[in-house]
Amino acid sequence: MMIRPVCILLIALIFSAIAPIAITANAADRLNVLMFAVDDLNDWIGVLRGHPQSITPNIDRLAARGMIFTNAHCAAPACNPSRAALMSGIRPWNSGVYLNPQPWRPVMTDVVTLPQHFMANGYHARAGGKIYHGAYEDRASWNTWFEGYGKSPALNAKEKENPHAKAGGIVWGNLHNAPVEKMSDYKLAIWVADFLKQKHDQPFFVGCGFKKPHMPWQVPGKYYDKFPVEDITIPYVPQNDLDDIPKAGLAMAKPGGDHTKIINSENWKYAVQGYLATINFMDEQVGRVLDALDAGPNADNTIILFWGDHGWHLGEKQHWRKFSLWEEATKAPLIFVAPGVTQPGTRCDTPVDFMNIYPTLVDLAGLPLPKHLDGVSIKPLLQDANAKWDRPAITTHGRNNNAVRTDRWRYIRYVNGDQELYDHDNDPMEFTNLAGDKANAPLMKKLGTYMPTPAQSVKDAPRDKRK
Repeated sequence: MMIRPVCILLIALIFSAIAPIAITANAADRLNVLMFAVDDLNDWIGVLRGHPQSITPNIDRLAARGMIFTNAHCAAPACNPSRAALMSGIRPWNSGVYLNPQPWRPVMTDVVTLPQHFMANGYHARAGGKIYHGAYEDRASWNTWFEGYGKSPALNAKEKENPHAKAGGIVWGNLHNAPVEKMSDYKLAIWVADFLKQKHDQPFFVGCGFKKPHMPWQVPGKYYDKFPVEDITIPYVPQNDLDDIPKAGLAMAKPGGDHTKIINSENWKYAVQGYLATINFMDEQVGRVLDALDAGPNADNTIILFWGDHGWHLGEKQHWRKFSLWEEATKAPLIFVAPGVTQPGTRCDTPVDFMNIYPTLVDLAGLPLPKHLDGVSIKPLLQDANAKWDRPAITTHGRNNNAVRTDRWRYIRYVNGDQELYDHDNDPMEFTNLAGDKANAPLMKKLGTYMPTPAQSVKDAPRDKRK
């Protein structure tokens, strides 16, 4: 039977009228997403036991609600490439965004970011603080952006002259009586908290990008007071730790730079104090947001995700900052709380990397999976921490410098062919490089198959001429 054009038009009008209703009804049943993105946070949180004196009760209680990954690693140990990879779902060697001064949008013009994918599927996306890196924030990724972040208070004149408030490029400092309410991350926490306390007809994706503990580690005095400098524990670093590090690794460590300045000025304990105090300040803001979520109508239908964009050295390998392929720079916190999926207080020791975050959130929310993603969902691990998993974590720092992390091994291969190999079962601090042992050659060859070949690594993206 032939359907007349008028009938076709009528059918089309009917479907166009009912489709939005169906979408809206479906959207109302979807899980919300609350994403904490934290800058420069390594494993110095209580639940990961990265430093014995760290005080993070709110991050710890968040981990107690779901699953924490104890062996999670960034895609790149620098803010810009790490965040660009996580939020786009594309690895550095496929985008060319390897380092901080490489704007990511020009080379990934059409990529659908994580929040954009949620927006396309009926979500309201809103965020503030630091989600992408610096000048490369992508406002197109959000329906609503927090404009009230501003600047935090600065050191007074006396503290600026304090010889124990900086060393080289490492900067910290006690803000003493500065009001917590003036701190940018506090303002962001209140903005997010106000939204979470309300009921919403549309499912939401909220990005809460805390900049602390990024330098400068300058927070009000009450946070410093919790960590008396005379009691501070500094990382254990053997004097000969760099003796077996190849030339390419030494070039990344730069032991004659920040570390020498810290040692010569006798500031190691002061710097660690500043980092611990700033982590504690940030943790308090996490608590404000969690309290608001629990006090509002969205606590039971919201996925919570918490990640630090990469790790941070505080003297290990005689190195400071990120920008290396060792454990301290690549390892970072990763926590998932997924209603109906995760069990409270679970830990997963399986190695994962941050390329898994985009597909996992999409999977948990029941949305269609984009085809451009380089990672896969770790939902099976969220359901069972001991589920079979055969993918290592991979980190890239500059073109053709890569590290592979399995449950036992870390294998590093640099662009010039230099190699490092560490056995975490027997050497968790990576003090002994085993790459020179010929007996390990087959293992390194196998681990190397997870790395891209030089031909597979796309060329560096153009650099920002301003940097």
